[in-house]
Amino acid sequence: MNERISKTELIALPPIPAKRYFTIGEVSELCGVKPHVLRYWEQEFSQLKPVKRRGNRRYYQHHEVLLIRRIRELLYEQGFTISGARNKLDSRGASHGIVNELPLPLAMAVVSQEEPLDRAWIRNELMAILNLLK
Repeated sequence: MNERISKTELIALPPIPAKRYFTIGEVSELCGVKPHVLRYWEQEFSQLKPVKRRGNRRYYQHHEVLLIRRIRELLYEQGFTISGARNKLDSRGASHGIVNELPLPLAMAVVSQEEPLDRAWIRNELMAILNLLK
């Protein structure tokens, strides 16, 4: 039986270093995607907005590198189209937004920002959520 293995399945992605910003070249190596593909994805995925600095140079943050890896997985490994991957990420973001996952009192406080939250209370709420997920 001759099973076809794509190049993307053979590439093991390196771990993401603990840095605040990454250049487009570094992200390209970390995600196994060429720089021109990253620039194209910026146009196609509204969630992907790297910081642009001097000379219009792009600097990606850690969460954007994770997003790019997710986009790559959807497109190359799971076979989604660009619009399908966009819809998958949009629906995931809408249904899994941080405010939607928080307990009601905490979510209301985050949205309203009327009174400061007690750190110990927040920690207890997050530990309760973590225990529910286990």
